[in-house]
Order: sequence, then C-alpha cells, then structure tokens
Amino acid sequence: MGGAAPEGLPDWVTLLRAPNPGPMTLDGTNTWVLRAPGETRGVVIDPGPLDESHLRRIAGHGPFHAILITHGHHDHVEGAARLSELLGGTPVLAADPAHAIPAEPMVSGHLPVDGLTVEVLATPGHTADSVSFLVNGEALFTGDTILGRGTTVVAHPDGDLGKYLSSLRRLSAYEKILMLPGHGPARDDVSVVAREYLSHREERLAQVTAAMRAGAETAEQVVDIVYPDIDPAVRFAAIWSAAAQLDYLNHKNRESGTLAGGLDRL
Repeated sequence: MGGAAPEGLPDWVTLLRAPNPGPMTLDGTNTWVLRAPGETRGVVIDPGPLDESHLRRIAGHGPFHAILITHGHHDHVEGAARLSELLGGTPVLAADPAHAIPAEPMVSGHLPVDGLTVEVLATPGHTADSVSFLVNGEALFTGDTILGRGTTVVAHPDGDLGKYLSSLRRLSAYEKILMLPGHGPARDDVSVVAREYLSHREERLAQVTAAMRAGAETAEQVVDIVYPDIDPAVRFAAIWSAAAQLDYLNHKNRESGTLAGGLDRL
C-alpha cells in the first residue's frame, strides 16, 4: 500500500532507525533528525525506545532545540527523557503533557527552529495525542498515523476511528508532499497514501458491517469473521482495530436510528 519510495531524502533530514524491529514496528522506529544546512541546532522526532546505544547515537547529532514526539506509544517516546538527560536538558515537546519535559502540552501551530519551518498538525485517531509535523512545506512526518508499509492499528479506546478518518482526510490534502513515517520507508506523496488508507478503511467497515448483520457483537467475533487467517502473533492488534470499528459503527447507528443489523427503527 502507498506510493513509490523516493530516491533520497532532503539534505536537512537524517534517518536513525532504532534497533526494535517486530510485527508492530516493522523494521524499527524511525528517528528523524532535522537540521537546516549551516545551522548549529536542529530537532529530533521520536527518539524511540529506551535503548542506550541508539539514544547516544542520536545525541551525537546534537545539539537540538527540542525533542519532538508524534504520539505517546513507548516505541516512540520511551527514550525521550533519557535523551533529554544526555543532551543536558533539551525540552521534550508532546501533545500529551505526560510525555513532555517540562510537562506542558504542545499545541498546533509553528515551532521556532533555526532555518526550518516546522508546523504541528493535530492528527488524532491512532491515539488521542497523535500529531504530524509539516516541515518546510515539503515533508510530512506522520508518526504512526500513516506508515510507510502496511496499515495502522487504531487501538480502542485511546484510538478513535472517527477521528482517524478525519485525520486521513486532512492529510489527503497534502498533494506531492514527501511522507516520512514512524515505521517503514518514506513515500513520495502523502496524499496518495492517505487516500489509499481511506479506501482500505471503507472496505473494512463494509466487512465489519456485514459481520454485524451476521450476528457478530464483540471484537473477537468480528476478527473471527473478517480476519480468519490472522497471524496469532498480531491477533491482539486486530481485536483492537475491530473494537474501534464496532465503536464507530455503533455510534453512527445510534445517531442515525439504525440498528446494527441494518434495519431502521420503527
């Protein structure tokens, strides 16, 4: 899924991939170091897990104005406090103050970075605190909202499918903008990938609706019908997604006065 991988990265971007590959992290968490040519300080996005060698490698690319967090999952933020310590107290900016140093929420808008224009975009859905970063109007750092390969889990209840679909629609407007995700390869057009994600979600929702009409009431029952060949190692993630899909569809049904089985209320 997704458009072609670009041939190279802008000269102000360096990728440092964390050594945490796995079914949920693909090749590992992408840590992005941004620094405008000729500038002393830059920023780092998603320091990743608490892996000392990885964090020291990031620190070797300092100094930084700030450590930026796309969302609060441990494979993106676990090492942030230690990296801040290694860098002598560099601030950690996150939408959820629980992950920020100092503990103040990052808000949408522009961040001051020497030689770079960094805009914070609220893109909730994968998690409640998910944000993306548009840099220089030419690259979008999407965290786990859109991946470079495969699809994203919307982990209910923190994840919200309605908000996620809205975030995908927002990102689909950024045509011909380089996509630099939290996992997997870069893609050359975030809008193309966002639209593919939307199409995939619509197909899944149709399948879940059919499963509900067939009598499925729980996330586990939906997974049995919609994901019959799921790898047992990632079945838990499919259950999270199914719970988010059920919550979304049941909410829509309540709003429209339609039963889950598809029959209008009399």
